[in-house]
Amino acid sequence: MKLPLTLFGALLFVLYAASDATAETRPNIVFIFADDWGWGDLSCHGHPYVKTPNIDRLAKEGTDFHRFTVASGVCSPSRTAVMTGHFPARYNIDGHFAWVSQNEKRNMPDWVSPRAPLLPRFLQQAGYATAHFGKWHLSNDMIPDSPLPSEYGYDEYGAFNCAGEQMPVHEDAENAIAFIEKSHRAQQPFFINLWIHEPHTPFHTVPKYEWRFRDMKSREDAIYASVLSHADDRIGKVLDALDRLKLTDNTLVIFSSDNGPARAARPTELDLQYDTATGAGWGIAASKGITGGRKGYKAALFEGGIGVPFIARWPGKIAAGKVDNTSLISAVDLLPTFCDIADAELPVDYQPDGISQVTTLMGRPSPDRIKPLFWKIDAKWPPRPESPNHWAGFVIVEQHWKLLMSTDRSHIELYDLQQDPFEKVDLSPSQPKVIAELRQKLNDWQASLPAHPSGDVFSQLREK
Repeated sequence: MKLPLTLFGALLFVLYAASDATAETRPNIVFIFADDWGWGDLSCHGHPYVKTPNIDRLAKEGTDFHRFTVASGVCSPSRTAVMTGHFPARYNIDGHFAWVSQNEKRNMPDWVSPRAPLLPRFLQQAGYATAHFGKWHLSNDMIPDSPLPSEYGYDEYGAFNCAGEQMPVHEDAENAIAFIEKSHRAQQPFFINLWIHEPHTPFHTVPKYEWRFRDMKSREDAIYASVLSHADDRIGKVLDALDRLKLTDNTLVIFSSDNGPARAARPTELDLQYDTATGAGWGIAASKGITGGRKGYKAALFEGGIGVPFIARWPGKIAAGKVDNTSLISAVDLLPTFCDIADAELPVDYQPDGISQVTTLMGRPSPDRIKPLFWKIDAKWPPRPESPNHWAGFVIVEQHWKLLMSTDRSHIELYDLQQDPFEKVDLSPSQPKVIAELRQKLNDWQASLPAHPSGDVFSQLREK
């Protein structure tokens, strides 16, 4: 039986409207990942002179989670955890990707395998438009035969610290906005990794932002404040674009950082330095980031190195103006959480180290975390006088307990993070039973790790 044209047209309209509604109701995701941005480097976290009104807006319109931790104290392993939902030690990635000879010396691969389970690919397969703009560092620009970001499940990218052309660091937001507009025209939900450069060295200052802090007595402090202010303005432009396109209510925006703030280990003169990926800028003397009282800095496994900002906004879903200082969230949770939100199906053989935190983000009561969290990093024992908090090579966190162990296993410290979030009182002498249980779990986890990296993750430069 033939349908009348009017009825057929009405049916098409209903089907089109239904598909359009699906596109509009599937939330967009913008994950802003800063580089070395300390927990205290926000005006909403009480910084004495840094001004971050746009990130503060996210906190005002969303929830500020104070117990979020990344999976490493340095860049590449921290980013690996976000991409894979796994502890980076499972891939022998314990430090930053550098020259091939340095990677080989440290028993590391030369890049994250494009065949690994990957967040952008899972979302892409679920119908999302996917993009990456900003820092890469899942390989490096010094390794020309490393895979491009396009091989990891991205429809578009502009990046630095990768093979191929290096995107100028300050073009991240404008590229993200263009991708948002394109996806909106196509009525396609989008996922964007916006991995900004700031406040990593070199500090690429711009006169307009230096002028904002011209009255500061310290040149180093003025440089640091200016680059954070510049980054905050670019984030504001992305938020304004979401407002303009009326996408704010249907977009999850998260701001975080890959690790704690960098600091010079000893007094250092301010000078210029050159980076092969990003160009010339001011050196580490201008690294003035603060941790909000947390112990240690970048590369440490104390909370100052791994406890970073995590602010989530999704109007109508995530509570506005709330601070959550109890929920334990990890970077390895982001993949299962984002895929849960996007209704993206995970492979049946994929076992994440993280858990979905959708109910936690939305402020609903959730059971205590069952899975413990683990860290592994190359650290020296005994500690150096100039870096007294950078000695822990292995860490386990379970519930409120945190155990830190030196690489040679000769020294252990234990902290109750619920009662002592700044890790001031070592409880190891009084808690032998807790230490024994946590140490056994840490030993079991270590035994599960591969001895060497494997797969297609080595540059041809190794042969030379």
